[in-house]
Amino acid sequence: MIDMNDTKNELARTESLAFAHALAPSYSTQLGERLIGAYLIGSLAHGGFSHRYSDIDVALVTEDGLDAATLTTLRALAAEQDAALSQKLSVFWADRHFVMGRMPPLDRANYLDHAVAISERERVRPARPTRKEIRLYLKGEPFSNWIESAERFAKDDVLAPGDHKAFIRALLYPARLVYSWTTGRMSSNDEAVAFTRECRPAGMNTDVLTQALAYRQAGADPDALFPARAVLRDQVKACTRFIGESDDTAVEGHAKNGELSVLQKAFIEHFAFQCGYCTAGFLNEGQVLLERLERNARRP
Repeated sequence: MIDMNDTKNELARTESLAFAHALAPSYSTQLGERLIGAYLIGSLAHGGFSHRYSDIDVALVTEDGLDAATLTTLRALAAEQDAALSQKLSVFWADRHFVMGRMPPLDRANYLDHAVAISERERVRPARPTRKEIRLYLKGEPFSNWIESAERFAKDDVLAPGDHKAFIRALLYPARLVYSWTTGRMSSNDEAVAFTRECRPAGMNTDVLTQALAYRQAGADPDALFPARAVLRDQVKACTRFIGESDDTAVEGHAKNGELSVLQKAFIEHFAFQCGYCTAGFLNEGQVLLERLERNARRP
């Protein structure tokens, strides 16, 4: 059974690679000199591709970014190439300086570590996201979205067929969080689960991670795992505790040797306060922006 699943995954990976490589010329024609490079990222690049649950992740680096109309055209070109596989296509993009687009810090690290060129006239290498940037990103929208998803599945009585992929992802998310939070990198679900089993945070159920990974590798329906959905609430608690005990992105961490940061001083001087949640968020996001601008200014 394992060999059969491996064969299915490898055949699907080969088919997806062929689709992406065939798509590259039409993207080059459509974008012309705007296109700097097109790359495979995600499981097609770093491994762990699942014939049923993996996306086809493609990153485009262009001179000036992409607008909505162009993205719509690119999706249409993919559908012309292969209607079925185009449904799995997920396009990440950035301008030359990686200051606009759909390329969050963790995906930017993935691009730097694993990107496989399918069309390239120049390799642009952005500054590597700092651990603070990646942790701020991880504990923001991705974490909030996962908590909502976990709570929804924990309350559901039936697992709908259309939710199979989302349920597998919800079960595996804690491993991906722990791996990326600790290493500042992105890797396969296989490596993330192995890492989390070895470096298990307090209260985290790693058995369910292993089970979910096995279903993902097999491309199997996860209905038999659905009775374990109640563990998702405990996983949320474990992940929240893990982040809280290792978080170096709190606003208190901006001060160095007892000296407030430039941004903290500016907020006090100009009385720039909102509520307790908003002020901390503004300070954190502003600090990351300042650090990124400083790094870009030092680049040749």
